[in-house]
Amino acid sequence: MPTPITKKGYEALKAELDRLRKVERLKNIEAIAEARAHGDLSENAEYDAAKERQGFIESRIAELETKLADARVVEIAGRISETIVFGATVLVVEQESQAKKQYTLVGQDEADMKFNKISVQSPVGRALIGKRVGDFVEVKTPVKMVEYEVMEIKFEEL
Repeated sequence: MPTPITKKGYEALKAELDRLRKVERLKNIEAIAEARAHGDLSENAEYDAAKERQGFIESRIAELETKLADARVVEIAGRISETIVFGATVLVVEQESQAKKQYTLVGQDEADMKFNKISVQSPVGRALIGKRVGDFVEVKTPVKMVEYEVMEIKFEEL
């Protein structure tokens, strides 16, 4: 099943894959060769670390290749929808405190709370999907139930 992702998110994953293939993998091959040149591999911490790093790099490359193969880029800019869908930027008001919060619903790999980007699979994301301006949603947090009112839905290029 295709996984939705923004164009920017897709490009970021692709850039990471390119960096791992073209830079990190080659640097690590050199590190393995250099460590191997130091002699006995049975007690060579540099060699062990480089081989461990190689495993991480190859694993991440395989993971990124799978994610990119399964990705479906969703165009966000200029989109029109009265309901909250993937890519929407949503303004909500927390009912108890009246605090306003803005979230952009993105894929799991793009979620970043520093930029108010939340996964559509997160509790808040799942609660917001399909809602309209004026709707109320309840989200269970570890501490309590939080109720939000949807104030605005917009679509901006990410």
